Amino acid sequence: MLDRRLLLGLGLAAALAGCAAPAPDRAVLTRQVEATERAFAQTMADRDAAAFARFLADETVFFNGKGPVRGKAAVMADWQRFFVAPQAPFSWAPQDVEVLPSGTLALTSGPVFTPDGKKVASFTSIWRLEAPGTWRIIFDKGCDCPPP
Repeated sequence: MLDRRLLLGLGLAAALAGCAAPAPDRAVLTRQVEATERAFAQTMADRDAAAFARFLADETVFFNGKGPVRGKAAVMADWQRFFVAPQAPFSWAPQDVEVLPSGTLALTSGPVFTPDGKKVASFTSIWRLEAPGTWRIIFDKGCDCPPP
């Protein structure tokens, strides 16, 4: 004969199995990621390296043309040079945003502009949802590819 506690536990497990978490709303997450990318880009315009750093995952990897730069501290050391001058050396904006059906990873990509508005490159970033509403970059790579 089964123990009463075991039966209760089995009943609870069966009830919970029928209550799967609802699928994430990708439209909402897509808007979150786009807003996050825009806020990230604004840190460059605002010349705010500390705010820039808050968007980086601890294990982030940025590609700088010489190879990967691994880790938040190393990326900040490499990018500090872009925050020295009073005017931002470039700007960027998301053009494409895609979120996985799981709602845990997202990709952003778009153009990179000179201070006078000329498109000179493109970027691609991979974002990870680290807490509700908190997206951080885990991979970032730019390309000075010619426009199509």
